[in-house]
Amino acid sequence: MSLINKEVSEFAAMAFQNGEFKPVTKADIMGKWSVFFFYPADFSFVCPTELEDLANKYEEFKAIGCEIYSVSTDTQFVHKAWHDASDRIKKIQYPMLADPTQALSKDFEVLIPETGLAERGTFIINPDGKIVAYEVSGGNVGRNADELLRKVQASQFVYEHGDEVCPAKWKPGAETLKPSLDLVGML
Repeated sequence: MSLINKEVSEFAAMAFQNGEFKPVTKADIMGKWSVFFFYPADFSFVCPTELEDLANKYEEFKAIGCEIYSVSTDTQFVHKAWHDASDRIKKIQYPMLADPTQALSKDFEVLIPETGLAERGTFIINPDGKIVAYEVSGGNVGRNADELLRKVQASQFVYEHGDEVCPAKWKPGAETLKPSLDLVGML
């Protein structure tokens, strides 16, 4: 069953951000764009490369009104220890959500029950708290922050212009399409 248009369930999680622990709830994501970026574990191999890639793009996400939430089943204390120990992770300014109860991982359907870890799941959440795009990858393939940024921008465009769609590789300012009978078979 698809998770598209599924509303994010009520949740409460602790986050590590900018040297502090802070609570994050569903109320914090409502009314704005969010990306939930699940990854298997702190102190691992592919994960730090992905989180650093997002950290390098964080200002661009913030500029379009989108908050990034990285999520693993580690605790906020492990997030802090990883942040303190890794030069890549020290760059992170976005909230790192702790999901030790696996509630978020279960709700987003990325939990691997045998290990208690999360798959690499990326979810774009609109201001109404609904999932509008997602991708889940195996643990051995990293993701690309540039493509994620493009997908958020396209999702924002169609949210604001419901009668238009974004073709492949669309970027802000590029031409969009207006679905109509006249376009059938013409593309």
